[in-house]
Amino acid sequence: MADDKIFNVLFLCTGNSARSILAEAILAREGMGRFRAFSAGSKPTGEVNPNALALLRKLNHDVSGFRSKDWNEFARDDAPWMDFVFTVCDNAANEVCPVWPGQPMSAHWRLPDPAAATGTQSEIAAAFADSYRMLTNRISIFVNLPIAALDKLSLQERLDDIARAG
Repeated sequence: MADDKIFNVLFLCTGNSARSILAEAILAREGMGRFRAFSAGSKPTGEVNPNALALLRKLNHDVSGFRSKDWNEFARDDAPWMDFVFTVCDNAANEVCPVWPGQPMSAHWRLPDPAAATGTQSEIAAAFADSYRMLTNRISIFVNLPIAALDKLSLQERLDDIARAG
């Protein structure tokens, strides 16, 4: 893979309302122009979780383009070819995914679902902040990988290792 290539990255979750949206926002900011971020879900809820949007606004992300979308949008012939596909929830990781054009590398970066958090509004906000923190750590490691210098097996090992980053 060339050093000057812009990599397309798809984050998947079942509902595409929280974790995958957060990951898309983080990579869009942290990708330093080397990555294009996308997100989708196997059974999209049709709306982005308001707590995810509130957190992203608070952290000065532009949320105007986010929407909950079906992963089949990225399996069409006219869709951008993905270089990487990361699942961030167990349900999406265990489902039969569409065939992605370009045969992207993939990994499962399991995270607790902040949309399932209960309690006070502060406790729910803390769950979203924790997911954002974990995703930021993982994405930071990912964007700093020497992708062009790694063979496919070594890169896959590194992608799998990122899942253990807190």
